[in-house]
Amino acid sequence: MSLHSTAAQLVTLAAEGGEHVDEHASISPYLTGGGAFVVLLLLLWITTRFNRDR
Repeated sequence: MSLHSTAAQLVTLAAEGGEHVDEHASISPYLTGGGAFVVLLLLLWITTRFNRDR
């Protein structure tokens, strides 16, 4: 494959990319952020339980 033909294929692929339709609802950013926050608080709590000498 030459560089020119590869570039032409990538341009064609990028032009067709705008027609993509999601078939499912996206995940709520509030749910994702809240879940990450809870996981980080849990990890912080576990870390402080193992570090009792300070």
